[in-house]
Amino acid sequence: MFCLGVHQFSPLSLILSTTKLARASRLSSACYPIQCTMVNSTNITNNTTIFDNHIHRRSANYEPPIWSFDYIQSLSSSQYKGEACTSRLNELEANVKEILLVEMKSNSLAQLEFIDALQRLGLSYRFETEINTILNEKYSGNIIDNPNYNLYATALEFRLLRHHGYDVSQEIFNVFKDEITSKFKARTSGEDIIGVLALYEASFYGKKSESILEEARVSSIECLENYVATMTMERNKPSLLVNDYDDDNNMLLLVNHALELPLYWRITRSEARWFIDLYEKNHNMNSTLLEFAKLDYNMVQSIYQEDLKHLSRWWSHTKLGEKMDFFRDRLMECFLWTVGIACEPEQSYYRRMSGRLYVLITTIDDIYDVYGTLEELELFTNAVERWDVKAMDDLPEYMRMPFFLLHNTINEMAFDVLGDQNFLNVKFLKRTWVDFCKHQLQEAKWFHSGYKPTFEEYINNAWISVSGPIILMDAYFSLTNPVTKDAIKLLELGYPPIIYHASMILRLTDDLGTSNDEMKRGDIPKSIQCYMNDTGVSEDEARDHMKFLISELWKEINNEDENMDSPFSKQFLQNCKNLARISQFIYQYGDGHASQDSLSKQRISELIINHIPS
Repeated sequence: MFCLGVHQFSPLSLILSTTKLARASRLSSACYPIQCTMVNSTNITNNTTIFDNHIHRRSANYEPPIWSFDYIQSLSSSQYKGEACTSRLNELEANVKEILLVEMKSNSLAQLEFIDALQRLGLSYRFETEINTILNEKYSGNIIDNPNYNLYATALEFRLLRHHGYDVSQEIFNVFKDEITSKFKARTSGEDIIGVLALYEASFYGKKSESILEEARVSSIECLENYVATMTMERNKPSLLVNDYDDDNNMLLLVNHALELPLYWRITRSEARWFIDLYEKNHNMNSTLLEFAKLDYNMVQSIYQEDLKHLSRWWSHTKLGEKMDFFRDRLMECFLWTVGIACEPEQSYYRRMSGRLYVLITTIDDIYDVYGTLEELELFTNAVERWDVKAMDDLPEYMRMPFFLLHNTINEMAFDVLGDQNFLNVKFLKRTWVDFCKHQLQEAKWFHSGYKPTFEEYINNAWISVSGPIILMDAYFSLTNPVTKDAIKLLELGYPPIIYHASMILRLTDDLGTSNDEMKRGDIPKSIQCYMNDTGVSEDEARDHMKFLISELWKEINNEDENMDSPFSKQFLQNCKNLARISQFIYQYGDGHASQDSLSKQRISELIINHIPS
């Protein structure tokens, strides 16, 4: 038997500056037996229920999916499969490795720039050993203190070292304080802006209480915004020819891209797709590296398509999308989340299986938020707590298949894990679903009673109801090998801070992107509205505060890089960061999970559907 309580966090005022949150309440101490029986769908009963079929139910009027089963199954990437492609890819990889290790060895800055290009082009996963060896040599040799380094070189190396977990001091930027100030006052020129941009990107690796990096971020943002305004004005002059400013145009694109969202907060595949196009326009680009990046992107994309088709066949077989028309049928968008968490080509099994969880999270979330009565939701929550297929007999008919799929999916995923992890996988995943349903039920109770929670009440509940713990616990047991005893001991006490911080970013980005639509259909207040009610500020001010909190949460996540006592692997820390990143990607321009607007369609097409022309 197993009990898992919510991690007891200190008040959020100590973590997120101006906002105070009460400690999260522990869940019920009751324990439930774990049942891992796989059930055949023919065992689902058809007993009549006590529920009135004429109950007036809410509707969010979600549109049907634009990505049909037939379309997904028709996707073909045959030109990027087979021995010929693999052979060419291996040849290019060997050439790129030669450039990195031999041709660039005598030029430290050029080597750093090449590593940066590999990361932005989505290729660094192929050179992890080589990159770590190079960076370790630079860190051990204190090259970061090289007096010949300017702001650009120093900031670039600082960012790359911190990105790979090296504890580089923020003090190295003290020497550049006067330089940054003078550049801002002098209306930064194009020759200087590359250093300011590098400093800006480096500043997002700041941790709590690192005031130098915080000041660097503020100063660099001012410089970059000033540069954008100046360059935009210059380029709008009719006497200037655009062709004369190709390099300046690329720099302007880079700066605008960075100000929109820093590199550190972006998902790997989206950045690769964008940067490949920009890199191709650079007159200093390396043709071998460009060909390698395009071929790798297309070959990995072909793997995603096979994973998606596999998930689509499962979803079609369940027929749930045909039977329930009140929820968001968003298979493609659910799959996109898995790519954000684990984009490496070797993680196909994770994407295929965990994609099912994202579909079920969406379905069950809509049951709680939109369709279910309070009495029905209490029965569903109890059924999940019991984790017994016999509990389906007490559920209304529309709830039985979602519960059945949840029960069987968790058990199937658990027993696919080798060794002794299978029981642990069921135990912990089952517990996250109990937590999720309980906190969803609390929000339903608020809605049905007309209660408006305070910001503290809302956020203490909503970081779990947003499903972050489900996603990350699944990622931990699916992608971590081996699972350590120390990690299990910590998980038995509750959710560790890294899960909390990543889930909070998911919650806040979700609210920033979806709250307007949800308010229109009469949902409970979200973080923005709760903060407005508590403080009396405007919506714009509340949104700015949520963005501030997200930035502060990233600093807390960065602190985990130096937590030497953590029993969790770097892989799991990366998965947690990736959840924060894919959250910001999905909700960057609104509700990218449900809306299916032209922008969402374009972004999905670039990542999953359309190959890059050779």
